[in-house]
Amino acid sequence: MQYPSSLERAAEVRAEKCRTYREETLQMSDHTRPALRRPAWPHGDDKVDPELEQLVREIIGRVADKWTMLVIEALAEQGCLRFTQLAAHVGNVSQKMLTKTVRQMEADGLLLRTVYPVVPPKVEYRLTEMGMSLGEAFCGVWLWAERHRQTIAASRRAYEATHGTRDDESAR
Repeated sequence: MQYPSSLERAAEVRAEKCRTYREETLQMSDHTRPALRRPAWPHGDDKVDPELEQLVREIIGRVADKWTMLVIEALAEQGCLRFTQLAAHVGNVSQKMLTKTVRQMEADGLLLRTVYPVVPPKVEYRLTEMGMSLGEAFCGVWLWAERHRQTIAASRRAYEATHGTRDDESAR
């Protein structure tokens, strides 16, 4: 997928801002070999609280929807934005989808929506501390993507060479 240069630059800036690993942890090795270890979950092998498990699944569902993390990124970088400004920063999102996303984020406590009683209506959006902290937690994904970018690209090329294009619906 070809990204516009502004999104490419934003991705580079985000990766740079999020970098916490020392340089030696970014050295490439054979990342495509089968994993022979158990995951290093923060909770260990202990049984997880079912309510916490459900909350985590809901939050993953939200951030996996694509738009939530793009809204968080736009608001984290720009501060307070009006709806049309937010849509422009997120890019390629329909008004209906952006409305749905910001309403759910407001319900979850990730952003504040301020409506001013003026004509025409003025509505502004700003992240809460909790929303900002979710964005900071997501930095790990940016770092992971940066670390594995070349390996993923090579894996995709190899897959396409043997199976055809990845998006070929008839192959499924």
